[in-house]
Order: sequence, then structure tokens, then C-alpha cells
Amino acid sequence: MILSCNQINKAFLDKDILCDASFFIEDREKAAIVGINGAGKSTLLKIITGELPADSGQVILSKGKTMGYLAQHQDVQGSHTIFEAVMEAKKDIFDLEERIRQMEKQMPQAAGDELTRLMESYSQVTHRFEEAGGYALRSEITGVLKGLGFEESDFDKPVSTLSGGQKTRVFLGKLLLSKPDIILLDEPTNHLDLNSIAWLETFLVNYPGAVIIVAHDRYFLDRVVTKVIEIDNTRVCVFQGNYSDYAEKKAMLREAQLKAYLNQQAEIKHQEEVIAKLRSFNREKSIKRAESREKMLNKIERLEKPFEVKADMSVRFTPSITSGNDVLTVRGLKKAYGSHTLFSDVDIDIRRGERVAVIGSNGTGKTTLLKIINGLVAPDSGTAVTGANVHIGYYDQEYQVLHMDKTLFEEILDEHPSMTNTEIRSLLAAFLFTGDDVFKKIAELSGGERGRVSLAKLMLSEANFLILDEPTNHLDMVSKEVLEKALTQYSGTVLYVSHDRYFINKTATRILDLDHGHFVNYIGNYDYYLEKRAEAAEIVKETAPRQESAVKLDWKAQKEQQARERKRKNDLAKCEEEIARLESEISALDEEMSLPEVATSPSKLLELSRSQQEKRERLDSLYELWEQLESE
Repeated sequence: MILSCNQINKAFLDKDILCDASFFIEDREKAAIVGINGAGKSTLLKIITGELPADSGQVILSKGKTMGYLAQHQDVQGSHTIFEAVMEAKKDIFDLEERIRQMEKQMPQAAGDELTRLMESYSQVTHRFEEAGGYALRSEITGVLKGLGFEESDFDKPVSTLSGGQKTRVFLGKLLLSKPDIILLDEPTNHLDLNSIAWLETFLVNYPGAVIIVAHDRYFLDRVVTKVIEIDNTRVCVFQGNYSDYAEKKAMLREAQLKAYLNQQAEIKHQEEVIAKLRSFNREKSIKRAESREKMLNKIERLEKPFEVKADMSVRFTPSITSGNDVLTVRGLKKAYGSHTLFSDVDIDIRRGERVAVIGSNGTGKTTLLKIINGLVAPDSGTAVTGANVHIGYYDQEYQVLHMDKTLFEEILDEHPSMTNTEIRSLLAAFLFTGDDVFKKIAELSGGERGRVSLAKLMLSEANFLILDEPTNHLDMVSKEVLEKALTQYSGTVLYVSHDRYFINKTATRILDLDHGHFVNYIGNYDYYLEKRAEAAEIVKETAPRQESAVKLDWKAQKEQQARERKRKNDLAKCEEEIARLESEISALDEEMSLPEVATSPSKLLELSRSQQEKRERLDSLYELWEQLESE
């Protein structure tokens, strides 16, 4: 066991946050802390780290163990570059490297005993450096930064120029490289794209230490954790398994608790009715029996009604009219900013009833595509045309149509006066606004809270084509489930951008993966997308050696062909030279045979005639060889 929390209590003013919270974490265990927004998850993490004191209780970290903590917001300061900031996690190893370099400079000037001492020290330091993984350290840092979504061209950027999300990623990289015995992560996936989240999953699953995570990314939790610590109405309960295991067990437990509560309520009501009847007889014996039953009833330990977080939270999107079958037609779409092309030659067809998720790395142009379709950004070329009777409902946190002077309640009521108070409260509760929250002014809300109000309004818009940009941001798990259910029951069409893989898996019927400026189409949910992408990767893996072999064979054949061609040309040249020589010699023999002194000498004439005949036979064979070489 590396960490133990015993009977932790915490309250803010008169509101209890944690009551008798107890649990433990084993070495190498990966655990999640879950609960609705405001349940006390981040508070518990801060108590564990000592950043916030508990009112009572005890947090025990095993002796000699180290702890690292990533809060939701990190403001990494200083003049360091990204690479330098992350290097600080390995400062002790880089200090060793600096000592090695200094000793290497000193060695040429040293001699005798001084050189001997220097060599011994050098051997010890290089051994420590090697054991600490110093020779692979820069590659390790590069791998972590790339895994978290930074390009090598970003490494020299000053941290002071980065956005809040980028600074958090820098701090996360620094934390992961410091390799504490237990890591505490508060919403680590908030500023990561899908590829970076997948990388972080693999990193944490294989991490040699323990990990405690607060996250709303259910897909991430399913893949990483083996224990779930739930905070529910100030109480802590521990479940073994991943998030899906927890959700299933929690539903069964809630159902059993509700059944037990209802049975007890029925029994109490029955006993109260019997007591009232006995008293109505107004006889001493019956009154005593009534009093006896009353005492027994008072001794019963009353069960509390289970807190049903989803009560009255079932909401629906309802289109006012049905659109045509062709909802969106995109042809030849291109968008670039300066020399950077986001996408080009994009053709997309979306039909009525489809729920299409657009995925891809950060900065690839997913949000830009939605804005082009909604008419907020002009394309460089191409068209995006909606079909007949298509009414768009657009959700983007940058373009919220809200009235700053109205309360949340008024914002809904003024546009939908037929809704009852209960209906409005139920809708707002689904997006985490309960009690007096509904009477807050819009101007008083944070950006995330305003986004949730906009999403609530969108559910009442009666649009038949919903375009949503990161709709699950700032929603807790219950609200995400409400939105998932509403979208799967929706009879219209949906196009959305999201990094929430669980949400995509539950709602998407089709995925468009924006990769290197082009959209790859997958007919199915996120699991199907992963399956097909893995199959494609396997095919590439299998065919690569064959392709490499084929390339090698092609290269070898090409070289052999080139050698044959060089030989043919060489043979052809030699053949032509010999033909020319023989033709010249035969011509010379003709001239010699025509001389008077030869013509009158039969023996000389016969000799020359035989020589000429041999040369002509050789010439004939050379002509045949030349034709063969030329035809090749």
C-alpha cells in the first residue's frame, strides 16, 4: 500500500463536502475519483497533496515515496523554452552530464595522481549517468512532448507565450518525466487531442507507479483504471474495475437501495395504519398494543431515499419539421491560412438521420469546417450547401446568443413561455444548474457555464440539423449521459466535433477523420473506427516488408537490365568496328587481286581469294550478330 486516506472530513462554511472518506491505493494501482460536479473530487486531491487541510482525518503516504500533482490549471512561469521547462524534471541527470563535460575538458591538462583521480571520478559519474538513462534522455523528453501534441518546431518556444492549455501540457510532460511513485491528475485530458489522449493512456497503463485520476473522459477511464472511488452526497464508496464496471454495479446498487427504501416505506405505512386502527378501538388492551408497535416502529433505522441524480433529467431534441433526405452537400471545399492549408478538395454528403462525428488532431481544421458550413467563415474555394427544409441549430462556445441581463430561468422562459417552472428547472438541472443557480444573471456565469446554457437552449430550438462544436466540454458525466440519450433519440441530423471518445462511441453512426488535409470516412462508431484503423495499420505492417522486398527486387532487376544494356551497346560497337575493318580489308583485297602481277600469278590469286572468302564468311556472321544486338 502506497497511500491511505482515513476518515477524511471537509466542509466549507455550513456545507459538508466529505464525510468519513476512507480508501487506500496499492503500489502501481490506477484509480479514478468520480462524482458529479461539486461533489468534492478536486478538493479530495488537494487534501491528499496537502494543498488543502482536512477538517479531520488522516492522509498517510508510505515512507520514502514521492508524489506528483497536476491541477486543472497550471501557470508555468519563467523564461524557459518548452524543452528547457520539461528538462527541469531531469535536472539531476543533466547536472551529471555537465560534470562529465567539465571533466572531459580538464583531462588534457591533468597528469599523474590528478589525472588518476579525475579518471576514477569520470568513471563513477558516467556509470551513474548511464544507469539513470542519461544517454537516451533527450529522446525520452522528445517522445513525451510529441506524445502530448507538441511538434519539434515548438520546442524552442518560450513558455510565457503559450496558452493556458499548452502550459498545462508542458507541466504534465514535466510531471510524467519526473516519475514520482504516485501521480495525481485532475482532468489531464482537457487540453489533449485524440492522439495525445491515446498516448497518455498507454503511458499511464504502463507507468511503474500508482496513479489517481479525476476525469470526465469515460473512455479514458475504461482503458486506464482498475478501481473507482466514488464521491456521492459527501460519502465515499470504492468499486473494483473500470468505469463501465462501476457504472453497472452502481446502477444495480442504486436499484437495490431504492427497492429496500420503498419496501421499508411500505412497511412503515402499514404499521402506522395498524397503530391508527388499534387506537381507534379505544380499549386499554388495543391501546397498549398500539403503543408497543409504536415503540418498535421508532426503533427502526430509517433508510434514506437514494439520491437519484437522473431524476427529471430526461430531455429531448424535437425538430419542428422534417428535412429532405440530402441534408448537406460539400464539394471541392478548400481552406488555408497563409501558406498553411487546412484541407482541400473536400467532398462530403450527409443524409437525414445521420450522426456524424468529425475527429482529428488539434489545429487540423475541424472547427473551421463547422464554421464554413454555418456561414461564419468563407472557404477559399468549393461549396457547402444545405438541402430542402434544413433548419440549422449551431452550438459553438464562441458564438453564444445569450442576454447578459437575464437570469438563466428568464433566458429559457422568455423564448419558451409555454414551459412550466418544473420543466425549465428540469432542463437546467440536466446541465448542472440547480436550486438558486437558475436565478443567476447570465453576465455572472463563467464561459463554461454560458456554454451549458447555450446547449440547453439548443435542445429547445426545434432545429432539424444540429452542428455542435465540443458539446460535452464542461459537462459532468450525468449531463453527458443526458445529452447522449437526447441525441440518440433525435430524429434529425447531427454533425459534431468532439474529443470525447465515449460520447462519440455512444452517439456517432459515422466518423470523418481529418488526416493530413483530407477526410477519411468510417461508417460506424468509435470502436468501429479503431478496429478499421488497426486493420489498416496491420495491412501496412504486413505489406511493408513485401513492398520493401519488391523495391529491392525492382532495384536489382533494374541494375541487371542496365548492365545488360551496357554490354549490348559495347558488343554492338565492337561488332560495328569489326564489320568496318573486314569491309575495308575485303575492299583492299579486291584492289590487290586486280593488280597485273597478281592476276598473272595463279598461286597468289588463289591465296588472296581464299583470304577474301574467309573474311566474307566472317562478315556475314557479323551482320547477323549486329541485327540481333540491334533488335534487343
